[in-house]
Amino acid sequence: MSQHTNLLLPLFETDQDKEVERKTEKLTLNGGGSVWRFKGNGAAKEAASVSIKSVLSRLFENCSKDVKKTILPLGHGDPSVYPCFKTSVDAEEAVSESLRSGAANSYAPGVGILPARRAVANYLNRDLPHELKSDDIFITVGCCQGIETIIHVLSCPKSNILLPSLIYPLYYSHAIYSQVEIRKYDLLPDQDWEIDLQGIEAIADDNTIAMVIANPHNPCGNVYTYQHLKKVAEMAKKLGIMVISDEVYKHTIYGENPFVPMGIFASIVPVVTLGSVSKGWLVPGWRIGWMAMHDPNNVFKTTGVVESIKDLLNISPDPSTILQVALPNILEKTKKDFFDKKNLTLRQNVDMMFDALKEVPCLVCPKKPESCAYLVTKMDLSLLEDITDDVDFCMKLAREENLVLLPGEALGKKNWVRISIGVERSMLEDAFARLKSFVGRHVKSETT
Repeated sequence: MSQHTNLLLPLFETDQDKEVERKTEKLTLNGGGSVWRFKGNGAAKEAASVSIKSVLSRLFENCSKDVKKTILPLGHGDPSVYPCFKTSVDAEEAVSESLRSGAANSYAPGVGILPARRAVANYLNRDLPHELKSDDIFITVGCCQGIETIIHVLSCPKSNILLPSLIYPLYYSHAIYSQVEIRKYDLLPDQDWEIDLQGIEAIADDNTIAMVIANPHNPCGNVYTYQHLKKVAEMAKKLGIMVISDEVYKHTIYGENPFVPMGIFASIVPVVTLGSVSKGWLVPGWRIGWMAMHDPNNVFKTTGVVESIKDLLNISPDPSTILQVALPNILEKTKKDFFDKKNLTLRQNVDMMFDALKEVPCLVCPKKPESCAYLVTKMDLSLLEDITDDVDFCMKLAREENLVLLPGEALGKKNWVRISIGVERSMLEDAFARLKSFVGRHVKSETT
């Protein structure tokens, strides 16, 4: 069985598929000759169009069986499908014990079961000056439900949210779906991808509800310092907005900067942190995460945010009870050497690919990542003669080489490209050879 079985890969269309599609198109009338009175709701169409899954689907449609090369899916962010990235044995045993115990067969409360909430609070309290209690934690279906929940809860007429110019696109999708205006702030690549705080102040107004940060940052791979995060907190306080901090990659750091949780600054500004076991433990398919409300001044309670979150979770799908029961043991018993081994492999892949890209002048990586599982590169279109932008580059690369990278447009910034390095080293070597060959065919003659 292919290691890519669970990834979004193309099934090349056959003549039989096309015939079925033609027949389906004719079934617009019911048996009596009149038109059916129902149809699909298109409200999610715009929101879905900016999702990674949607972008990758279009790229995979451009791959060709005529290329005679295996498809290399380096647009995904899921190392778990590769033998060199296996989850912790301690985590597997925790789930197995939960399954066999018989204690995880029932429904769970919308906010999550108490032992899981208490375990997350204890886990986060290791690094915090203000102690979280179980009531400050909401268990979610991965980090994704946390993103959906907090944006939906805050949405109101004329509201806007501040998002970084490069970020996981699900934030864009849910803002669009909730009719929250998106205002992008810049990250500064020549300053370790720090947030442009002056730019933040310029774009915020009385309708701004929150600013989102990612730390460690996907896709840029930087880890923010204590000093910078304190400035972020002070700016948010000045603007009267909360900070939503996506910290799902906190256990995927292989550089020198230590992780600093945004919750440290909760006495300055109310903070919601989003986390999960997906990236740190290499189990995105387990779908278990949390929202943590860092709020020693009780701002979230007095403004009704906590009550709104509870209400929304009561009408939303719950995370698996099996995973909720397992979560305390996953968080408490996973050994440090598991994370060290995983991060060493990522660092070796980053080092190799960062150096290799120096031979591809049209893709410039401004800073070697120190976290996450990606290289984000800026395109120099002036060196290419028949490439119009990042999407065109990635589409042609997929068509000619069966190599799939993620265009920066999917992450909020045009003419950048994200390369996943959470794969087997041999795949990176093959990908670099294909990338170099592709660029060689499209580079302007005077630059070769």
